[in-house]
Amino acid sequence: MRSDEALLLDMLIAARRIQRFTDGMTLNDFNHSEVVQSAVLREIQVIGEAGRRVSDVTRVRYVNVPWAAIAGMRNRIIHEYFNIDLRMVWDTVQQDIPLLIAQLEQIVPADRGDTSD
Repeated sequence: MRSDEALLLDMLIAARRIQRFTDGMTLNDFNHSEVVQSAVLREIQVIGEAGRRVSDVTRVRYVNVPWAAIAGMRNRIIHEYFNIDLRMVWDTVQQDIPLLIAQLEQIVPADRGDTSD
């Protein structure tokens, strides 16, 4: 079983990958890149799965992190893969991922959060 610290680090790394994968892209670029779409969706799944496994104690401690929304996004991608709204995914990438990174950077120890992939 992974520790909460490891799960939070997994989330941070996945969120940073999403930013890197989409850096400089427009919505149109995203809509026309199956490779980037697939990569982003995979990292959102990682964020959601890791977030789902974080203990209740940690979730209560960091109540500002939108745990339910994170798990919900993962569930939609996994269980409704046939009906993914790319505009919603793009909005998540542009609005929610930067905020999540900022939140996780406050939680993950600095010496762990600088891990490069």
